[in-house]
Amino acid sequence: MDREQEEMQTLGLFGVYKESCRIILSWRKIFSQITLTLILPLSFIFLGHIEVSNVLFRKILNSTEQMMDTPQNTPKYQKLSQMLSSEWATFWLFKFFYFTTLLIFSLLSTSAVVYTIASIYTARYDVTFNKVMSVVPKVWKRLMVTFLCTFFVFFAYNIMAVLVMVIYILTIGVHIESTTGMAISGFIVITYLIGLVYLSVTWQLASVVSVLEDSYGVQAMMKSKNLIKGKMGLSILIFLKLGVSFISIQFLFRKFVVQGWSLGSLDRTAYGVFCLLLLSLFFLYGLVLQTVFYFVCKSYHHENIDKSDLSDHLEVYLGEYEPLKTKDVQLEQYQV
Repeated sequence: MDREQEEMQTLGLFGVYKESCRIILSWRKIFSQITLTLILPLSFIFLGHIEVSNVLFRKILNSTEQMMDTPQNTPKYQKLSQMLSSEWATFWLFKFFYFTTLLIFSLLSTSAVVYTIASIYTARYDVTFNKVMSVVPKVWKRLMVTFLCTFFVFFAYNIMAVLVMVIYILTIGVHIESTTGMAISGFIVITYLIGLVYLSVTWQLASVVSVLEDSYGVQAMMKSKNLIKGKMGLSILIFLKLGVSFISIQFLFRKFVVQGWSLGSLDRTAYGVFCLLLLSLFFLYGLVLQTVFYFVCKSYHHENIDKSDLSDHLEVYLGEYEPLKTKDVQLEQYQV
């Protein structure tokens, strides 16, 4: 990443995309190693979860239908009831295992990519895959704290949204089908979605802040909120484009692998491998993109990260972890 900060602050949507592609192609060896080690398993876990969940849920539906057609208080009904309870237990146990492994690989992948790009930014051309992997276990704990804080914020936000909808239905629900009622309902839904996108954008940038600065958790989210000021439009565009791409890959996998659609002579296995590779590239590109966007936001706010101090900080990761001190790296103002 050899751009000066004055150049970084002027990057628009296509500039950020182009810079992200350039970084990946210029350092394709180490990014390929990170992808094979962390991001490919992450993608496999995500897509595998869709297929396995579909199989388990079909079994649950089948057992439920059989129970509905079986008289109660019969041996067959009792057997089906026990089978259904076992199937539900297996389903939720699998979900717990899935979310745990997905979270671990997601945090490890984020740590590896952000650290690598920061090393590239500071012109540390000695960065190697082994060094990156030795740093990752010391960084992901900070990301975990940020994730937990974000999770509780999302949880509280959704609880508040449900309460608003319940109050609205209880108070003026009788007029919900009227023109005014539909307009109010639409306004509530749109407001909810805007807030959800804003929280998601803030969380993504907070993950980068947690690795490169001395803040994590709520502090990282607050710093992320301040960073995206003035770049809100760009951040939302990036988020929406990534969201559409992510949903499209899921759609392809569900239709051609889970449901067995066919297009040409390719079988489900070929489509599954294609979706796996596509999702892996998507995850890698998304992580690089949000890290580049972090530097764009820093430049936009005229906050200069001293490359020498940042390089020293990255070197410290190889020993005992010590976060960047605000006075050291975090960010002196420079004049444009």
